[in-house]
Amino acid sequence: MVFDHVFGFAGTDASFPLFAFIFLVALGIDYNIFLMTRVREESLKIGTRAGIIKGLTVTGGVITSAGIVLAATFGVLGILPLVFLAELGFAVAFGVLLDTIIVRSLLVPALVRVIGPKIWWPSKLQNQEN
Repeated sequence: MVFDHVFGFAGTDASFPLFAFIFLVALGIDYNIFLMTRVREESLKIGTRAGIIKGLTVTGGVITSAGIVLAATFGVLGILPLVFLAELGFAVAFGVLLDTIIVRSLLVPALVRVIGPKIWWPSKLQNQEN
């Protein structure tokens, strides 16, 4: 809808969804590894539920800042005269912002909070008390 109504592009390249998916999954995994590694370190000391708060406090600003810079970098592709690169740049920029602001800041911590220490299965950390 955005490409048709906002940008006025007639269609998309057939490989566009694949490229957008690959970029967004790769970037999302990196941010998730960064966040959850810190949460695990904190969970060893203070428990999983407190560890997610501490881990998010320490890494949240870095992840969000990196996401904004990366989104701006990909957003620059939106001004190129090539339709495929403009579409890819917009999609990745929007996806990275969505990932860093909503998924890493709200969804992942909420899931860890609800699941609790079982999130660390199959390690011994899964048996710790909150």
